[in-house]
Amino acid sequence: MQVLLVYKKTHEPVHDQALQHLQGVLQAHENALKVTLRPRELVQQSDFLGRDLVIVLGGDGTLTSISHNIDDATLVMGVNSHPRSSDPEGSVGFYMDSDVETFAKDLDAVLEGTAIVNRLPRLQAIIETTSGNRFTTDPALNDLLIANTHQYAPSKYRLSRGANDTFQTSSGLLFATWFGQHAWMTHAAPKEAFQACKSHAKLDQAADHCFILARDLPLVQRKAEPWAHVAWSAESTVLVSDMHRGYVVPDGWDEVHFNRGATVTVDARGPPLNLLTFRHTMLEKVTALG
Repeated sequence: MQVLLVYKKTHEPVHDQALQHLQGVLQAHENALKVTLRPRELVQQSDFLGRDLVIVLGGDGTLTSISHNIDDATLVMGVNSHPRSSDPEGSVGFYMDSDVETFAKDLDAVLEGTAIVNRLPRLQAIIETTSGNRFTTDPALNDLLIANTHQYAPSKYRLSRGANDTFQTSSGLLFATWFGQHAWMTHAAPKEAFQACKSHAKLDQAADHCFILARDLPLVQRKAEPWAHVAWSAESTVLVSDMHRGYVVPDGWDEVHFNRGATVTVDARGPPLNLLTFRHTMLEKVTALG
């Protein structure tokens, strides 16, 4: 099995100790595994080619920062190097279902084929410029932002989804997957509006639906538009930019810029991520969060 281990390299000893432990466990399986190590800061897209398994050692930020390099055929195993359960300053590690204490047992489950494979949907945007160029952004596991690059200026765009079509002025559109709802969306959306929207969401829709939030709309628009504030939908959202310069930001990492007149189409049909868990499915984990 071709394995890539991407780890969080910091000045904190806890991460180095976790790496040493994982190396020892992996060494015991040297006949079955060929392991390549890369720090997150130095990993390249080519490092992910031909891998059967990618092990991510760190926290959720480590995983989301490199997950766009991982295709929909590779297995991904998240290992929390500094769990908050043992240290208040540690990482929640929502996507990291393994840790130092369980890694040996969890790796056995991977090799035996008994680990749970969660096919997690990812958001993706397609940008078409006025000159005919077409760009596809990196897939986003948690959330995707479309906004004016200048935060002091409003985001203006013609917006359509299904039969709805409207012109909006906001501080940007935020999209989130069902599994990424507790990242930015929960904090950005008005609580009552978000809970009302969630009440219409069903778990069997998690594979292709996403939440859509138009941030800081004028009060009149919030009351008048059928889906101007928060929505849950599987339909593609299409906007035509009326901003001098805007950007798409998947999972808070790389920015993709566009100019006025560009068309941006977003949905949750990007290549899914095959994330391994060992005790609960990801649907069970997100449901437990409420």
